[in-house]
Amino acid sequence: MDLPSVDAGETLDKILDAIRENRIAPCYLLCGDEEYLIRSALDRIIDCLLPPGDRDMNLFQMDGEQEDVDRLCESLMTAPLIPGRKVVVVRDTRIFHSKKTLPELVRRIGSRAKQNPAGAAGDFMTFLRIAGWRLDDLREDGWKKISDETWRRTVDGDDGAGREAWLPVMVEYAVRRGLDAGRGGDETDRLSDTLSAGLPEGNCLILTAGAVDKRKRIYRTLAEKGRILHFSEIKGEPKLKNALVKTARSILEAKGKSLDSEAWLALGRKTGFSLRASMTALEKLVTFAGERSRITAEDVEAVIGKTREETAFRLTAAALKKDFAGSLATLKDLLDQGDPPLMILAILGREIRLLLHARLLLNSGPPLAYRPGMDYGRFQKSVYPEIQQMPGPPLPHPYVLYQALTHAPRYTEKQLVAWLDRLVEMDLAMKTSAKDPRLMLERFLLQVCSS
Repeated sequence: MDLPSVDAGETLDKILDAIRENRIAPCYLLCGDEEYLIRSALDRIIDCLLPPGDRDMNLFQMDGEQEDVDRLCESLMTAPLIPGRKVVVVRDTRIFHSKKTLPELVRRIGSRAKQNPAGAAGDFMTFLRIAGWRLDDLREDGWKKISDETWRRTVDGDDGAGREAWLPVMVEYAVRRGLDAGRGGDETDRLSDTLSAGLPEGNCLILTAGAVDKRKRIYRTLAEKGRILHFSEIKGEPKLKNALVKTARSILEAKGKSLDSEAWLALGRKTGFSLRASMTALEKLVTFAGERSRITAEDVEAVIGKTREETAFRLTAAALKKDFAGSLATLKDLLDQGDPPLMILAILGREIRLLLHARLLLNSGPPLAYRPGMDYGRFQKSVYPEIQQMPGPPLPHPYVLYQALTHAPRYTEKQLVAWLDRLVEMDLAMKTSAKDPRLMLERFLLQVCSS
């Protein structure tokens, strides 16, 4: 049966209803920024397409890191092992990447490089192949030879800020594992031809991806022959909270569990309301609770513990409180857990820039509803929406901005600018000299604490 081309009104529920009515497309693409929603949608589509008893023989899955277009096409054109429907799944495919998607690829690599370099490795190899850079040229600090101008010219739309935190990590990982960026050029024409010619009756392809270049022929073929679902990043704290609560509630109800109000807040603080991080944490909390039906904030603290972000925040907070001993102890924690000095430098810079932003906001006349010392609940309800309407850079989480406005009056604009200038000098020294980065960071913390 002919199927209409994808439109902006496509939803997962519509796709599932069509599958239940046996109106099955030959191919599906699930793409976007919300990885958890993509993974959940994939599971639900597979559940509709194949009964559990057929999956051992008729469900074939591969990861984008081991993706081979020729092998994929051969699998799509081969009959199932047992009579029935055959489903071929490629998770996190790389076939939609191009120069246009490099900024998104960089964002994905940077967000996973420290915690999950193995997961980021495939994206990194794709990045090198598209950028035209050789791994051998980047090893042994060769990556430092990439100038800011060259980076911006190659990764259009990305200024390269913060690449020092993840690029050497990924280069070292790729060299140690002997990874290969593979051949250049577009290898997807055969897949486009295969889908255009038509798959054998009952065979179906499902692809998941992050960023996609809609100009590529393979994307246009999928849009014409199949179904495309795009899961855009959920922006804004209210929407994030709603999505988290809605998704989590169904999981909790199925397990006979519930979270008290303080546990919700603790979970959100530790995961930044990220669906993927929150759902991963929630699975651990359900297991930890055992026979208990109610999950508390104490459970969240016990299971998730201190996050990197919390440790980084404690570093800046200790320095700004002039607690030199506390800031040194926190610096040691960050270094011991493997954070590069350049990343720590970036953390300090981010927090001080936020304080400067708050200081400038106060200098120019604070929002009408703002009062020093007001509680966070009132700030979130009456002040933050007013600040959101003001021109300026993207705003951080309301609580982060609340803390910055609370502490900013302690420092002058001149002080904050001087500290930022010093951080720029340290950044250059760490990249170009043999000075001890840890010693530089300790001296900077002393400067802040003694000011």
